[in-house]
Amino acid sequence: MTANNLDRVVPQEKSGRGASLLLPFPSKNVMALPSADRREKLRILEALLFASPEPLDQAALAQHFGQGEDVAALLEELQGLYAGRGVNLVRVAGKWAFRTAEDLAFLLERQAVEQRRLSRAALETLAIIAYHQPVTRAEIEEIRGVSTSKGTLDVLLETGWIKLRARRRAPGRPVTYGTTEQFLAHFGFDSIQDLPGLAELKGAGLLDSTLPPGFSMPNPNDAPDLREDEEPLEDEPDLADEGSSADAGRDGGEPPA
Repeated sequence: MTANNLDRVVPQEKSGRGASLLLPFPSKNVMALPSADRREKLRILEALLFASPEPLDQAALAQHFGQGEDVAALLEELQGLYAGRGVNLVRVAGKWAFRTAEDLAFLLERQAVEQRRLSRAALETLAIIAYHQPVTRAEIEEIRGVSTSKGTLDVLLETGWIKLRARRRAPGRPVTYGTTEQFLAHFGFDSIQDLPGLAELKGAGLLDSTLPPGFSMPNPNDAPDLREDEEPLEDEPDLADEGSSADAGRDGGEPPA
């Protein structure tokens, strides 16, 4: 054995022959593993996401790293590490959070809080707001073909799935409604564009296969910027009741949600 081979000798446990193993070092598998510095960064991300009571966006996570750190690549790598586990790293509403793997959700059914089912009127109203936002109460009623009861919008506001968005520049300055991040997180959407389209709704049996000529689906848009026909909400004491108090005399077209 020459001096050049001394750093390539890896001793084994003693056997009857006292053999030793000669291997090239470092091995390719070791070189493929993340460096100690990268593993530490992945651990930091893991700890932050695990401890947070709500999903975190990339900007909030980037505050814990140096400038120029590729946090998106770290998140993608961490997501891959958790892909086959009981807990997955998922992106909802543009933010990141750990969630129970979908195929194991049945194990937690007994521990889950029982949710009150929404009425059909509330579901229809929620769908109209999601696809047509920003939309006023009068516009919702025009699309549905019936008046909207006081309780329907109140229930959706209480769940946190819709919000008072702005006021329409029109007679009466009606309030416009839009969806929230809680809506996206609850239904597992990363963005509002993930809502099912016309083909998906027809395939699921939610739309009649014989639709009228020229029928089309709106392009959902929940951008926070106000549109030309909107103006900011004012600090009014009764603003929380705006959705239910306006046009209260027209209620009665449907039972409360």
